Amino acid sequence: MFTALSEQLTGVLNRLRGRGVLSESDVTDALREIRRHLLEADVSFEVTRGFVERVRERAVGALQVKSVSPGQQVVKLVHDEIATLLGGTKAGLEFASVGPTVVLLVGLQGSGKTTTAAKLARRLKLEQKAPALVAADIYRPAAAEQLQQLGKQIDVPVFAGDGKGEKDVPALVKAALRQAESARARTVIVDTAGRLQIDAEMMDELKALKAAVPPKEVLLVADGMTGQDAVKIARGFHEGIGLTGVILTKLDGDARGGAALSIHGVTGVPIKYIGVGEKTEALEPFDPGRMAGRILGQGDVVALVEKATATIDAEAAKRLEQKVKSKKGMDLQDFLVALKQMQNMGPLKQVLGLLPGINAKALAGVSMDDKRLKHVEAIVLSMTPAERADPSLLNGNRKLRIAKGAGRPVQEVNRLLEQFQQMRKMGKFLKRM
Repeated sequence: MFTALSEQLTGVLNRLRGRGVLSESDVTDALREIRRHLLEADVSFEVTRGFVERVRERAVGALQVKSVSPGQQVVKLVHDEIATLLGGTKAGLEFASVGPTVVLLVGLQGSGKTTTAAKLARRLKLEQKAPALVAADIYRPAAAEQLQQLGKQIDVPVFAGDGKGEKDVPALVKAALRQAESARARTVIVDTAGRLQIDAEMMDELKALKAAVPPKEVLLVADGMTGQDAVKIARGFHEGIGLTGVILTKLDGDARGGAALSIHGVTGVPIKYIGVGEKTEALEPFDPGRMAGRILGQGDVVALVEKATATIDAEAAKRLEQKVKSKKGMDLQDFLVALKQMQNMGPLKQVLGLLPGINAKALAGVSMDDKRLKHVEAIVLSMTPAERADPSLLNGNRKLRIAKGAGRPVQEVNRLLEQFQQMRKMGKFLKRM
């Protein structure tokens, strides 16, 4: 995410970091570059101007401190100010003390509300918040059916009212809430119809819905790829019905970053979650400080650990560790288990981007095709259990059979076996160490 912006800001700050002495003119030149890059990333002009002025004021004082290198001080200032732009502190959902917590999802059509509703329900289920989903989009064909399918995938109940007053959205949602309460749901996520913030009739419907079922949270689901349009949309919805937070979607793509860096500064509303993929598990809590670190190429080890904890099977990992430490070492079946664990963490580029020191420029120069992992998996699955346990059995005829079964050339089978042998040797070397 923010690939271009991250690469540009990292380049500017690396030049400052390498200098032992900085003058005011050096800082001014660097800030001029940063200002240009922020504007190119579609960050609002007012937000950019305020950001540059705050960094300039603080940097002038920082240059007088001799105990820390001036370059490092300016880098720290830029990091802190980007975190401030993004909201300063992490803001989670607020929950009602009595009765179910109602979360209203609003936004434009096509911004990903229905999928985001399922992602949020899945996360709340893992947090023991007993979620339920309400299908309140009566305009888009098959919207309720889509939400029901997603609800089945994550094993969360979906309610669509009691069949009365289907054209009356507030009445439909109130009926669905009664059903959810009967099912002992503690959190109810309402997926509303997409609408433009300038559509007075549709906005009035949202106001009526908000009055009928007072929600604890009103979250705007905004497409992170839309840049300044997302800021205009957020401002319109906030002025129309009053938002408590934002969920930015599609940040796994080549988002320029303008929406994320502008929304809080323009509306004062915090970003609470970000969508980083299409799967139901691809929703992350938004942390301004950690996101600032990602943008500046400093990584996000906490997010990496959270991702590993949520996706890696601890028992399987423990068995694999014992196998590696054993006299025989790991075999191809163990290799397949490790491969699947790695795939569960998400795209390789996304995972590596969380490591400190791996900036956008470094990632751009590395060839990482996630399809390659699927090819490796197909090759290993085309082997018999005996062949996976003892790769020395693999002669020319067996390799040819495996290649045909996986739909890959024999050269790839040979390359995989060579890499696997190197891994085994490395494992033995580390064990001796």
